[in-house]
Amino acid sequence: MAGSLRRTFASLRVRNFRLFIGGQLVSGIGTWMQWVASPLLVLHLTGSGTALGFDTALTFLPILLFGAWGGVLADRFDNRKLQILTQAGYGVVAFCLWILVVTGVVEVWMVFTLSFISGLVSAVDMPTRQSFYLEIVGPEELTNAMSLNTATFTGTRIVGAAAAGATIAAFGLAPAFLINAISYLFVVAALIAMRPRELVPRERVPRARGQIREGVRYAWRRKELRIPLLVMLFVFTFGFNFTVLLPLLAERTFGGNAGTYGLMLSLFGVGSLSGALFMAGRSSRPAIGRLAVLGIALGVLGILVALAPTLVVANLLIIPLGAAGIAFAITGNSTLQLLSSSELRGRVMALYTVVFLGSTPIGGTLAGWVGQHLGPRVGLAGGGVIAILAGLAALPTLKDLRTAEPAASGRQAPAREADPLSA
Repeated sequence: MAGSLRRTFASLRVRNFRLFIGGQLVSGIGTWMQWVASPLLVLHLTGSGTALGFDTALTFLPILLFGAWGGVLADRFDNRKLQILTQAGYGVVAFCLWILVVTGVVEVWMVFTLSFISGLVSAVDMPTRQSFYLEIVGPEELTNAMSLNTATFTGTRIVGAAAAGATIAAFGLAPAFLINAISYLFVVAALIAMRPRELVPRERVPRARGQIREGVRYAWRRKELRIPLLVMLFVFTFGFNFTVLLPLLAERTFGGNAGTYGLMLSLFGVGSLSGALFMAGRSSRPAIGRLAVLGIALGVLGILVALAPTLVVANLLIIPLGAAGIAFAITGNSTLQLLSSSELRGRVMALYTVVFLGSTPIGGTLAGWVGQHLGPRVGLAGGGVIAILAGLAALPTLKDLRTAEPAASGRQAPAREADPLSA
């Protein structure tokens, strides 16, 4: 039992990672509060599920358009310094939303504009952050570190979503945006406090022509990268539109309010936290066959939520749905990182970001239209069917595919400090 616990929290032995997790713990609460408030703001301004889907699309459209360039920046520049800039950028966007809402001048076009700006920040932030995990803990603890970071983020969903529901019901939408803006100060402080000498170094790629094409060709030619990316493309595009469909399910199918949606997000977070902690105890060895199985499980659970006859049943099913979703994302992410060469990792993770979030302008807009005109049940069930088909199509190939050894880091990870959880 003690050994299993130490394995689950192994990456916390690294001081820099403890700082990183601490910042994410505070920021995650603010982020989830805003993620509850933002769709409700759009719905209150427009009353349209299509507008909600369009806002989601604008948030992720820059990732689709410019995410590959973000990967090039992640390969060229210091990831810690880039993270400081992107986290500050997120904070500015949240602060602007607070000003607009609290003064009562907010209009939907302003929300759309800030969503697009936030997406521009994400186009750089996401591939940079994904590449940064290996610099913090090294390859042997990569899956553990990613899982714990995901557990932190999804765990704060439980607190943040519940806090958002209570705060919005009592004081309106504005405080959620202000709290999120302040929370980014903690992330910036944690990044500044890190010791750069304890990061696992990797060679920076000099500026050259054709670097985006090089990254795409590299990922496409390697089957162990290409097949997982294709599976994730279909699952993330059509089966991962929860931010669009769950608020519609809460308000229109079950006649709920902000508290109903907040509870749904909290329960989704309970499942995600359980899934992330389970993944934290898994080996860092790539297990890409698991990706197809988790895609199928995600699809089945999405269909069951769509068919739920009551809100209580839907809420119970949302818990395992969250677990399957986060396990799928962690498996895909860690597989790509561990099987990518260090000099191309940023660009491969940019492709992951494009597939994960950049697909949302298509999937989110489609899900919003379906949710508005055919109902959120149809949107959830349709996405579930596509996820099942993608998993079944890839399962034979992924089960038989031999995986390479984890990518070499170039140097061993820095010496660990004493593990505070091992006493």
